[in-house]
Amino acid sequence: MKFDTKVIHGGQTHDHETGAVMPAVYQTSTYAQTTPGKPVGDYEYSRASNPTRTALEKALASIENGSRGLAFSSGLAATDCLLRSFKAGDEIIAMDDLYGGTYRMFTRIYKDSGIKFHFIDMNDIDGFRALINENTKLVWVETPTNPLMKLADIQAIAKITKAHNILFAVDNTFATPYLQKPLDLGADIVMHSATKYLGGHSDVIAGALVIKDEKLGEQLHFQQFATGATLGPMDSFLVLRGIKTLSLRVQRHCENGKKVAEFLNNHPKINTVYYPGLESHPYHEIAKKQMKDFGGMVSFTFTSAKKEDAISFLEKLRVFTLAESLGGVESLANHPALMTHASIPEDKRKAIGITDDLVRLSVGIEDIEDLLEDIKQALS
Repeated sequence: MKFDTKVIHGGQTHDHETGAVMPAVYQTSTYAQTTPGKPVGDYEYSRASNPTRTALEKALASIENGSRGLAFSSGLAATDCLLRSFKAGDEIIAMDDLYGGTYRMFTRIYKDSGIKFHFIDMNDIDGFRALINENTKLVWVETPTNPLMKLADIQAIAKITKAHNILFAVDNTFATPYLQKPLDLGADIVMHSATKYLGGHSDVIAGALVIKDEKLGEQLHFQQFATGATLGPMDSFLVLRGIKTLSLRVQRHCENGKKVAEFLNNHPKINTVYYPGLESHPYHEIAKKQMKDFGGMVSFTFTSAKKEDAISFLEKLRVFTLAESLGGVESLANHPALMTHASIPEDKRKAIGITDDLVRLSVGIEDIEDLLEDIKQALS
């Protein structure tokens, strides 16, 4: 089954009793049993499983080519579930450019539990190899990263992790499975903030893990069940609905994102544009190798390097909305240093390139002429 068909039909069946094309929203906490310990059907309690969430989880596994999908109450809840697999003394190697919430979880929650984290440039393969030891249990990357659009070569990293029997997880939120399939490239686990492109309409908070190995999938499902950060039935329905238009939406995000990036790249007030579709992007060749297209996320800095110019630009936007999050049908603009990445210490932000004049755009699916005109007037 091709991807554009999978997003609509993958892992899905019509309701056997009613013929309903879309799954019902099973707004129930518990299920009847015929005798103690023997439920009428396959469900006992909705924290463990719910038919609407099951439909979503089957769709997630299908579009990422995994054996098991798990749906969570947020992307961070999904990350937290995976991190509970590790103990004091274990080491995790992570990309140096990460979503601020992920960095906060790693450094302020799990670091105190005795897990050691290394934050590195994952394109420094020699440096990456040098950090691996018997305590290394997980490699975590975002590609492209939030907000600097760095890329990591998934296949190259996977060869190393497999040779050392280390789990390899990829945050695929920015790319989506429409553009990039980490499990096919050798990763073991994919994470999504399903709030973003999978949901696609800025109306739900959700997260997902998709796992390649069935046994590992069962282990993570137990951890999800035991800790309880599961996705409710209505939110599951909304994400599943969003997935059905994923191909069409992301295609338009890519078309608009490229035009916005090209416009900014030729504007005298803009210094650097971070967009993997530009030939000037340092990881353009990696993007061409492992992505179908280049996405709708664009970050940039100003020639003046002034924080005030970034804030003035953001305040003047009229079609773009100044707000956190990304991946919805509407275009959003964000100041990472003051918003999504404020939890990262200032010295750390500046060391990796998150400067005070950096702006991140989530380019939506509006008419491109309106988007470009909005950017023009905000820069003028």
